[in-house]
Amino acid sequence: MPHPPLPSTQSAVFAVEAMAARHGREVRASHDIGRDQTFAGLVGGHDRAEGLDAIPHEALLEITGRPGLTVRLFAHDEAVVTVEDIAFDVPRDSVPAFLDAVWNGLVHVKQRTFPPSCTLIVTVPGEPSYRESVTHQYLSPWLAGLIR
Repeated sequence: MPHPPLPSTQSAVFAVEAMAARHGREVRASHDIGRDQTFAGLVGGHDRAEGLDAIPHEALLEITGRPGLTVRLFAHDEAVVTVEDIAFDVPRDSVPAFLDAVWNGLVHVKQRTFPPSCTLIVTVPGEPSYRESVTHQYLSPWLAGLIR
């Protein structure tokens, strides 16, 4: 199922805030705006073909409640969603659906005995599952409750 496009960092911030509000969460946002403040501006990103004089805008969103969630929105359609210290690379357009899946319980930890491993799996309807390895040092009480 295609997600509505989020063409800018600010549109993604609004979408995340709306999704969080539907789930009774608050969002604290900090913004980095300008070539001297953003990662894209610091490492290059001066390609005139990509938006002439567009000002890069990145944001860090901290979301209240359990599980612990942060969203880092980058200038070029990239995002990193961190769930209980486990980072997922998520396309910017999919971030609201990813958060909705976490809050609706479409998440679990798969544990294997041999070789020993744990994987946090977030199932977003209409997309392949997002999977990231979990080390036991990061196994918070919330994550431990999701083990299958």
